[in-house]
Amino acid sequence: MQFDLSQIPSQIAYKLMTSTVTPRPIAWVTSMSEAGVVNAAPYSFFNVMGSEPPTVVIGLLKDPKKGFKDTAENILTTGEFVINLVTENVAEKMNVTSIDAPRDVGELSCAGLTERPSQFVKPPQIAESPVSFECVNHASMVTGPHQTLVVGRVLGIRIDDEYVMDAEKGYVDTPAIHTIGRMHGSGWYTRTGDTFQLDRPTWADWPQKDGMAKDGRAKD
Repeated sequence: MQFDLSQIPSQIAYKLMTSTVTPRPIAWVTSMSEAGVVNAAPYSFFNVMGSEPPTVVIGLLKDPKKGFKDTAENILTTGEFVINLVTENVAEKMNVTSIDAPRDVGELSCAGLTERPSQFVKPPQIAESPVSFECVNHASMVTGPHQTLVVGRVLGIRIDDEYVMDAEKGYVDTPAIHTIGRMHGSGWYTRTGDTFQLDRPTWADWPQKDGMAKDGRAKD
C-alpha cells in the first residue's frame, strides 16, 4: 500500500514512521532551565550524524496546545544538554522520567536517579547511565509548525571504566552495555543482545564484478 503523507493526518504519519523505523536509539536527555531546574526526558527521534565534528541530532516535537516540553525549551533557550544512553537495568526509571511533571519539578528526583556533574556543560549527567554525551546546540532548524530539529555538537563523552577496553584505540565493550531501543506503539522497547555480524564486501573481491556492466546491471 502506498501512503501519500500530504493527504493523511499527521498522527497517522507518526504511527506509520514509528512502527516501521525500528529499533530507534534513545536519547535520555538532561537539561537545565535558566532558573536552575534540571529536567530529564527520553527522546527516540535521535541518532549520531557525524564525527568530524562529532554531532548528534534530536527531533523535538511540540504539543499543539501545550507547546514544547521542558527539555526542548531548555535546549533551545540555553543551548546545552546531555544525552545519556539507556540500558536494560534503568529502563523503568527512564520511563518514569517521561512523566508530565510540572515545569518546576525535576524528573530525576521522581525516578530516584543521581546527578553527576558534567565537565563541559551546566546540565548534569545521569550517574546510572553508563554513557553520557555532553552537547551544545550546534544548529537548530524548524521543520514544521510543531517540530524543530536540533543538531548537537558533542564536546565530551563519559563512559564507565568497566566498558572501556582500550581507551587509546577507542575500543568499547558494546555488548556488555546492554542498551535498549524504542520499538512500535506505546511502551514497546527492544533489547540489543541478539546480534549478528556481516563482513563488508570489497569490489576487488566481488566474484560477480566481471559479469556487471558499467551501469551496474548484469551483462547480457
